[in-house]
Amino acid sequence: MATTEYDVIIIGAGAVAENAADRAVQGGLTAVLIESELVGGACSYWACIPSKVLLRSGIALRAAQNVDGTRQAVTGELDVAAVLRRRDTFTHNWDDRSQVEWVAGAGIDLLRGHGRLTGVKTVSVTASDGHVTQLTARHAVVVGTGSDPLLPDIPGLKDASPWTPSDATSAQQIPKSLAILGGGVVAVEMATAYASLGCAVTIIARSALLAGQEDFVGEIVGAALTKLGVDLRLGITPASVTRANGSTTIGLPGGETVVAEEVLVATGRQPRTTDLGLETVGQPVGEWLAVDDSLRVAGTNWLYAVGDVNHRALLTHQGKYQARIAGDVIVARALGAPVHDNAWGTHAATADREAVPQVAFTDPEVASVGLTSAAATKAGYDIRVVDYDMASVSGTGVQADDYQGTARMVVDEKRKVILGLTFVGQDVSEMIHAATIAVVGQVPIDRLWHAVPAHPTMNEIWLRLLETYGRP
Repeated sequence: MATTEYDVIIIGAGAVAENAADRAVQGGLTAVLIESELVGGACSYWACIPSKVLLRSGIALRAAQNVDGTRQAVTGELDVAAVLRRRDTFTHNWDDRSQVEWVAGAGIDLLRGHGRLTGVKTVSVTASDGHVTQLTARHAVVVGTGSDPLLPDIPGLKDASPWTPSDATSAQQIPKSLAILGGGVVAVEMATAYASLGCAVTIIARSALLAGQEDFVGEIVGAALTKLGVDLRLGITPASVTRANGSTTIGLPGGETVVAEEVLVATGRQPRTTDLGLETVGQPVGEWLAVDDSLRVAGTNWLYAVGDVNHRALLTHQGKYQARIAGDVIVARALGAPVHDNAWGTHAATADREAVPQVAFTDPEVASVGLTSAAATKAGYDIRVVDYDMASVSGTGVQADDYQGTARMVVDEKRKVILGLTFVGQDVSEMIHAATIAVVGQVPIDRLWHAVPAHPTMNEIWLRLLETYGRP
């Protein structure tokens, strides 16, 4: 059994873990990634990238159909086989050689196998052939193992071999019908994609769609899904699931049933912490890892957790943000340099708390950052909510005929800064970073009046929101 020593050991080699390793190496430390699956992780092969590629073709088609002059030129339907081929190019046909080359080029070592903590700063790696390598960290171990789909306790569901989100994004054939359990981002995105590809889709959700967003968001997205032909069954919890003769039957309360060729479970996530040896260092098994703002695990001075596994913000871009901070603070602590872990400091993931941007790539898109009006009220802020119809903005009319969309701005009345913004409409994903800067920078409303949006662009929504709010 060989023993190897590194400054930093990272368990996992997804997009988040790669960032932690890269920052550590750039800071002058040695680092090794441990991975039992594909280097690049879920985002590259089964989540962010393939899902958005599957969505893009249908959204682009409808965008063309929304403009007079191009709609006359678009006379055919989506080429489903071509859409799937394009998806496969983005995932490199689930081959991670290019990612492995990047890791090597960045000066990071890679060890294939399953990593488990065996004690303070020690990790064993079991390869597929059973060979075990013992690693020791001089300074830190980082857990970047992500999360897995959560299977709800519905009688018969497990035995029905349901799809996970990874199955939905990597499918090589589109089923004739698909039932989706859940109403969150994955559910509505996959409903949009599969309906665009000619599949008959049913969503079954126990609550409203996108319940964590502003109240109007789910209503707008739901209406769009219905227009695409999606059957919405909201406020319903399935009573049973059975699979026979190539189809799945979902029993609903009251005796009604939904029959589909496949069923996709998109009801939440659970941490990948059940087989990591956490018990050897006094940490709970199978639970999310609690961390401080420097991403250090509670009760330790050497163990860090980044990405989904800490449950702060289950978004790849936010996980990468955490990983950069973790890598930098590990370097600072290793070298005895100053640590700036105060709010908005170099070594504090402050944005996780009230400045998280996110996009649901539905049609229309949903882009938001910061606090919703409900979350801001719950947090004790004195707020004012400003809504505006995006169809009244000249730039949206240029973007699409009969443009429909809504914007909401949540203002902290005491400080006169923006706490949150939500945009729903075609192409609003490309507008969210300006909103993120305003929220993170806590730019005063009176200063935002001097941020003049170019005419005629969709960003003129900023001027309309400010005019509706009025001068402070």
